[in-house]
Amino acid sequence: MQIARASNPDGTAAMWVRDRLDGLWCDEDFADWYPRDGRPVLSPAQLATVCVLQFVLGLSDRQAAEAVRCRIDFKYAMAMELDDPGFHHSVLADFRERIAQDDRADRLLDLALARLKEAGLVRERTTHAPTPPTSWPRSVT
Repeated sequence: MQIARASNPDGTAAMWVRDRLDGLWCDEDFADWYPRDGRPVLSPAQLATVCVLQFVLGLSDRQAAEAVRCRIDFKYAMAMELDDPGFHHSVLADFRERIAQDDRADRLLDLALARLKEAGLVRERTTHAPTPPTSWPRSVT
């Protein structure tokens, strides 16, 4: 954490995710995505975080995987050790295929929105009745 702060004193988008939200998801949120007899090799919560950062920063799969391997702020965002080698870029495409199944993307979005609301970063959307003008225009006949 000290190294991430020293190298990025103003923080980055990746660091913001961890600082403000302590992550959008946890691995238990993905429990039904994988067979019960095994455990995913990579953290699905971390992969989901990489996918969000990839989208926000406009990175290709290769660039996102390289960022995880090389950028301190990405490692910080995902609570990875600095010597963690990351993963092959093809893992991201495989993970997105899992997201595309059933209603998983909607469920992940709902979880993220709930956590953003809990953190006070998003408010409930409400509809307001339009306020009538003080003088209504006259109808032309």
